Amino acid sequence: MNDSKSHLTYRDAGVDIDAGNDLVDAIKPLAKSTMRSGADSELGGFGGLFDLKAAGFKDPILVAANDGVGTKVKIAIDADIHHTVGIDLVAMCVNDLIVQGAEPLFFLDYFATSKLEPAVGAAIVKGIAEGCKQAGCALIGGETAEMPGLYQNKDYDLAGFSVGAAERGELLPKSTLKSGDIILGLPSSGVHSNGYSLVRKVTELSGLTWQDQAPFDESQTMAEAFLEPTKIYVKPILSALKQGIDIKALCHITGGGFYENIPRVLSKGLGAKIDLNAWQPLPIFEWLSKTGGIEPREMLRTFNCGIGMVLALDAEQMQLCKETLHKAGCEAIIIGEITEDENGEVVTSGNLF
Repeated sequence: MNDSKSHLTYRDAGVDIDAGNDLVDAIKPLAKSTMRSGADSELGGFGGLFDLKAAGFKDPILVAANDGVGTKVKIAIDADIHHTVGIDLVAMCVNDLIVQGAEPLFFLDYFATSKLEPAVGAAIVKGIAEGCKQAGCALIGGETAEMPGLYQNKDYDLAGFSVGAAERGELLPKSTLKSGDIILGLPSSGVHSNGYSLVRKVTELSGLTWQDQAPFDESQTMAEAFLEPTKIYVKPILSALKQGIDIKALCHITGGGFYENIPRVLSKGLGAKIDLNAWQPLPIFEWLSKTGGIEPREMLRTFNCGIGMVLALDAEQMQLCKETLHKAGCEAIIIGEITEDENGEVVTSGNLF
């Protein structure tokens, strides 16, 4: 046997165990900062623990969700800005839990890269911890994978997994949803985490780099504008639900936009009418539309266009719901109503821009 081969190490193959251990040590205090009732174990075990009874649940139904950030991570990599995509990762999971009436309880992440850079990994997990705190859930574990040959250069990818719970009988949507119910829209913080392959294509066509000043916002670079993290709606919505407001349906506006997401929560025989004049989209959306020549319907089925979450409820409860959400730091706009529609379609009126 060749002596040079007999002394190979995992590091020689491109995987640095010590760097992984350093990252775990760096993120332990971040994870600890997210602890909540029901989760008080330290990172480092073979699995994360959660005590539903300690969290106050009596007869819970568990709800699970997983998601990623998509090609938004490519902008983070190219711009060397890594502290916000972790918030996106949490948001994409926990927003999908709250729309089913479930309170997010805990979160786990998966971070895969070609070569582990502890500073980059720590920045990502810092964002994940921040997202968990915004959602009120605990970061109880995760996995870091260093895979040279599968990922190239500084590339990495993220996946998130979250579990929430709701008491039996309190899951959404409700069968009481009916024609005439009001649809409220909750504003988005920006593009959130969908449509970024199209975002990158439009930016390429524009001739701008991620370091250039954004033509639609002089206070930000292109990277800063498009890396604005996804808004987490959990705490405002939970405050409304816990106050007894009868929210009948919630819908997270993600990939597929208005036309494909809203029908997912409609009962048979119901549709939705959306007034596009009810809100003013952020300038970033108009720039995408004009620069890329993207038609309004394509914008509405690709991007959130300024509304990241919608909810439906009786008109009688609309004002109380708006006031409750306002006190929790989230404004709500009347953007439409539930209609009778055998095809279950979303119909829009007015102009987006």
